[in-house]
Amino acid sequence: MNKIDLNYRIFNAIKDVVDSRKVIRPVHLHEPYFKGTNAWKYVKDCIDTGWVSSSGKWVDLFEEKICEITGSPYAVSVSNGTVALRLALYVLGVKPGEEVIIPPLSFVATANAVSHLGANPHFVDIDKNNLGLCHRSLKERLEKIGVKKGGLTFNIETGKRIAAVIPVHVFGMPANIPEILKVLEKWDIPIIEDAAEALGSFINHKKENCHCGLMGDLGIISFNGNKIITTGGGGALLVKKKSIAEKIRHISTTAKIPHLWDYDHDEIGWNDRLPNLNAALGYAQLEDFQSRLQKKSLLSENYYKVFKNIKEVELVRDNSKNICNYWLSTLRLLGKNGSLLRERRDSLLDFSYANKIFLRPAWKPLHLLPMYKDAPKGRLDVIKDQEFRLINLPSSPQII
Repeated sequence: MNKIDLNYRIFNAIKDVVDSRKVIRPVHLHEPYFKGTNAWKYVKDCIDTGWVSSSGKWVDLFEEKICEITGSPYAVSVSNGTVALRLALYVLGVKPGEEVIIPPLSFVATANAVSHLGANPHFVDIDKNNLGLCHRSLKERLEKIGVKKGGLTFNIETGKRIAAVIPVHVFGMPANIPEILKVLEKWDIPIIEDAAEALGSFINHKKENCHCGLMGDLGIISFNGNKIITTGGGGALLVKKKSIAEKIRHISTTAKIPHLWDYDHDEIGWNDRLPNLNAALGYAQLEDFQSRLQKKSLLSENYYKVFKNIKEVELVRDNSKNICNYWLSTLRLLGKNGSLLRERRDSLLDFSYANKIFLRPAWKPLHLLPMYKDAPKGRLDVIKDQEFRLINLPSSPQII
């Protein structure tokens, strides 16, 4: 089949899903949705009372609701997901010059948060099935370059400490954290789960469901404008230990010592807290969260049905017992002729954009960005194969 005919078949399959609900074009990737919520009521309360900044009742309610949904003992809301990652790395002791292992397939914030602390990303390959960090590649890489000294792990090629590992739950699909944890048992390296896209996704482990972000030492979530729940900008840390939650809360509030009127600070901190106004917006959507998840699951199923008879593509699905939030439904181009993949992908993107249905390619692999091209890395065969195969589909819950 030539690429023009394939473009028509794929586009028409997407159109069948989108147009079945008479969605008005253009159709974007993932749009905020406030219809039927109390968003204006709660935001207006902030405006009417003057509590619009980084404290107030909606911040408390928002964090309590996050804990209720995820099962996290503590949640600390902050201004965005990048800040959440940087805080997580900081409280776990990552220092300038050290290395943090991350996958090459993620939004650039995962690598940037490492760099913001003066540390260095170290890239390890992904798992083709869930697109997250591959535990087999992690094991292979650590056995090749890792050495234990005084209870710490160092990279024998660079001499630098490997201070943390950040698996990413890509497009909301849970990474294989249980197997990653098994690999890291030998190395005593802390794990921070980048669950920026995975609110509502759970890992099935030992017949129990654990929310993404809660199996490692710390986890983070994003509430950017394209997430299932948005606070405009915003993020949160999922924390299991009270002492760590208090530490994060303190340094994210300029390390100010609580006092009625005195301004005293006991360490260098950041001004990272989520404003009350944003928290109110987010809380209104969390009240409707389960309905949104149901709609996104149904949307993914509809995509699966229309694509299952097109042999040149497949819908990327988590076929484990995990629970996925289906943040972004993702199409994978099949075929062995890798040299044509980019041409096929770009042709489909051009065609869909011309017809006002906005698909998105997966991010450019992080190790190919100019600021990270010289970063340490293991074999990256899977991401090289998958780079031009992945295409995100319109995934707003209001499409259903």
